[in-house]
Amino acid sequence: MTLETSPFSEGTVLNELWHRGFVKQTIRPETLESKMEQGPIRFYIGFDPTGDCLHVGHLLPIMCMAWLQKMGGHHPIIVLGGGTAMVGDPSGKDKTREMLTPTKIEANLEAMRPLFGRFVNLENATMMNNADWLTSLNYIEFLRDIGKHFSVNTMIKAEGAKQRLERGQGYSFIEFNYHLLQSYDFLHLFKHEDCVLQVGGDDQWFHFTGGAELIRKETGKEAYAFTIPLLATSDGKKMGKTEKGAVWIESSRLSVYDYYQYWVNVTDDDVIKLMKLYTFMPLKEIATYATLQGADIREAKHKLALEATALAHGMEESIKAQQAAKSAFSGGQNTEMPSVDVIESENVVELLARTLCKSKGDARRQIKGGAIKFDAGEGKSPVKNHEENISINGVLWFGKKRCVRVLIS
Repeated sequence: MTLETSPFSEGTVLNELWHRGFVKQTIRPETLESKMEQGPIRFYIGFDPTGDCLHVGHLLPIMCMAWLQKMGGHHPIIVLGGGTAMVGDPSGKDKTREMLTPTKIEANLEAMRPLFGRFVNLENATMMNNADWLTSLNYIEFLRDIGKHFSVNTMIKAEGAKQRLERGQGYSFIEFNYHLLQSYDFLHLFKHEDCVLQVGGDDQWFHFTGGAELIRKETGKEAYAFTIPLLATSDGKKMGKTEKGAVWIESSRLSVYDYYQYWVNVTDDDVIKLMKLYTFMPLKEIATYATLQGADIREAKHKLALEATALAHGMEESIKAQQAAKSAFSGGQNTEMPSVDVIESENVVELLARTLCKSKGDARRQIKGGAIKFDAGEGKSPVKNHEENISINGVLWFGKKRCVRVLIS
């Protein structure tokens, strides 16, 4: 069911999650709350290793996991999808995912594992790879024992499959199998890890109900699930995306300064919503920021950026990024700004293409439109000639908010 008003009791972790915006649809909310109030439960969230780093999109379920652990004392099971990644989740996709090799999947898994510890207490969590039980399945036995519980008629009516078929894009047999495999994950964890709750994005609802129903048919017992809303910004863009790509939480992929800047540059309408989802700030404190208007909203943005960046990179690094951001906003320079080394001199178009712009063509368009300025310590001056070389230290600006320090070596 979809929850319009909180069905949970005051003071419970589920009520906290609902008021923060983490709960969209749930299976038997009243019974789930009662079970969780009896004592800590074990729950799982799955992460398919389609990349070698976590990004802001991953953080929504991770923050939900952290709240369940931190406030409720519940035990998270982090399931890394080394097995399901070999098939590829079709949910929300308009075409079959690119197949990853086992070597690439393992490399991604190894890179992802330690990153969860920045948000979740791994000493009170279990991390598993579903390849450990999926890759050893006997296919004939799996079809006989598990496949018998699933209806093809139901599967093709699922929203993702329905849309693909209506567009004439087709739906491969291997993608049908994904639903069975994820449902089986829940059954396996229910039987062997005493896991009674599954949590994840709202595009997984069909898989969640499939898993809970499979558990009921196989064991006669109840299992639970709730989904987290798929998050988009107020202007309709996918959360966690910038013009330069995904917002990674690893500083080798995205500098701490740029990570901070991502949060401080969110739209005014999104600040309070993101405070609730991406920080551990108390709701009462967040409510005080909700009263800010006009230029004062920037204070709320800096608070959001400080807290969100501290979770990913530590408070010390977050404070450095904040100081650098405020210095840049006031027209100054700071050693914590992202920087680029230039040997002797470099054409401004080439420099922009590897720093602030998507390509050389984009760089030329931005120069022509007056968006690019250079500050060598005497104030910003427009870059007018795309043939110009940068041969002195300074700050290259793209608009008012994005910049890079140029260091001539």
